[in-house]
Amino acid sequence: MSKLFIGGLAWHTTDETLRQGFEKFGTIEEAIVIKDRDTNRSRGFGFVRFATDAEADAAIDGMNNQEFDGRVIRVDRASNNAPSRNDGGFHGRGGYNRFEGGGGNRGGYNGGGYGGQGGWGNNQGAQQGSA
Repeated sequence: MSKLFIGGLAWHTTDETLRQGFEKFGTIEEAIVIKDRDTNRSRGFGFVRFATDAEADAAIDGMNNQEFDGRVIRVDRASNNAPSRNDGGFHGRGGYNRFEGGGGNRGGYNGGGYGGQGGWGNNQGAQQGSA
C-alpha cells in the first residue's frame, strides 16, 4: 500500500469527492480530507492510500499540478515519519540545570535554549562554555 499527500485542496472538497477524483488510478483503501479540530473545516490538504505502489505512481503522474475541484493541487508520496512526541511546541530536555550549564549543546544561554539539551543552565555554566 502507498499513501499520497494531496495539497492545495479546495475548502469545499470532501472525503467522497477526493475518493472519486482518484479512483480512476486504482483501488483506494482510504481517502481523507484533514479538518481543523475546533471548526471542523477543511485545512486544505488530505491523504489518499492506494493498494499498490504502481497505482500511487499513476496518480502522482496524472494528478500532480493539475486542476481538481477548482484548484491546482500538489500530489506527493506521504512521509511515514510519525511525530516522536505528543504535539509540537517546546521540546527542551530538563529545565534549570545549575551544575550543567556549559556551551555547545548542553544548557546555558549559548547552548540549549529551546529544543536543546539541558534547559537554560546558569550564568557560570554559560561563561564556562564560551571560554
